[in-house]
Order: sequence, then C-alpha cells, then structure tokens
Amino acid sequence: MTALSVLVVMGVSSSGKSTVGNLLAQRLGWRFADADAYHPAANVQKMGAGIPLTDADRAPWLATLRRLIAVALSERQPLVLACSALKEAYRDQLRVDARVGFIYLHGDEATLAARAAARRDHFMPPGLLQSQFATLEEPHDALWVGVDQSPEAIVESIVDALADTILTPPD
Repeated sequence: MTALSVLVVMGVSSSGKSTVGNLLAQRLGWRFADADAYHPAANVQKMGAGIPLTDADRAPWLATLRRLIAVALSERQPLVLACSALKEAYRDQLRVDARVGFIYLHGDEATLAARAAARRDHFMPPGLLQSQFATLEEPHDALWVGVDQSPEAIVESIVDALADTILTPPD
C-alpha cells in the first residue's frame, strides 16, 4: 500500500476543515495549507456577496490547488490541505496520485448552520451553507469523521484511523 503524504480535510463550510487541518498538520509535523487562501479575489468577492461559486469559478482555483499538491509530492513535503472539495470531480482533480487521501468532516445542516452563524471575520456568509450542502457529493473513498467532538478528539481519531497509511516523518 502506498503511504499517504497529502491529506485533504474536506467538507462544507463550518465543518472545521481549517481548525482540524491545522491541528492535524501540527500533530503530524506536516505543512498546512488552507485552500481558501488560494481563491482568486473575484471568488472571494462573489462568496462575500452571498453568491455561490460555479464550476467555472472554481476551475482556476482547483488547478492552483492541484499544482500545490503536485509540488508537495514531488518535493516529498507532506501536506495537510483544508479544502471543501465538495464534488467528486473536484476531488478527482486534487487526487494527483495514490499518495493523496481525503478526510471528510461531516455533520448535519442544523449543527453547521449554528456554527456558521457564530463565526466572525470569515468571507463565507452563513447563507451559502445551504448551497454547499446542495452541491456536496459525499465521498465514497474518504475517511468519514463526525464533527460532534472536539477538534483535538477529531485529530486523534484521524491519526488512529490512518496510522498504518500515512507517511511518518523520518526521525
């Protein structure tokens, strides 16, 4: 079995991708990247205005993320990427090769809507959560982790579940 050296922490807005992804990267000693930081300004403005992105809007963003993953793999720099990756086609684009794995943070819409309403200083307004659920194609080839526990507990469950498949840093 190929060791995973890129983990994409995916899910809808407010599922905890950035928090869990950052903690997971720290726990593993890997680099962390948040896909939101790679959106073109036009995408951020559109989402900030409450307008859902189209596949055409996402195309250059996904191409940038694919390059980020490819570079991490070629340079042997393990990476945790927080990214919505809502559709199978998006995940296919990010799946550069067998060393890329997906972790799906899932929760019910009511719980995540409450989280979204409580967030401050985020460009994604709570009103777009419903469109994200409508777009979401739940993955069949990801580790599913519920968001009904603390971020630290989620990270530990991920590490336990993937212990035999993730690349461990050399001593």
